Amino acid sequence: MMRLSLRQKIIAVCNAKIAQKGDQVGLSFYAFFANKNDDPELLMEAATWWIVEHELDHFEKAVKIKGMLE
Repeated sequence: MMRLSLRQKIIAVCNAKIAQKGDQVGLSFYAFFANKNDDPELLMEAATWWIVEHELDHFEKAVKIKGMLE
């Protein structure tokens, strides 16, 4: 289960990346976080959703991730 605030943040980042680089842009779950690990619990929540629950590759299309969350 993913908290609503993380879901909203991921969708917003996906929208920004798609607007900037187009529909083929790929990203990893690290794209939703700063380079500094200041919230390890939230990072692990995203990693668990990405890797454990959905068995996604390291890089996935932003449109795919956005679609999964909407």
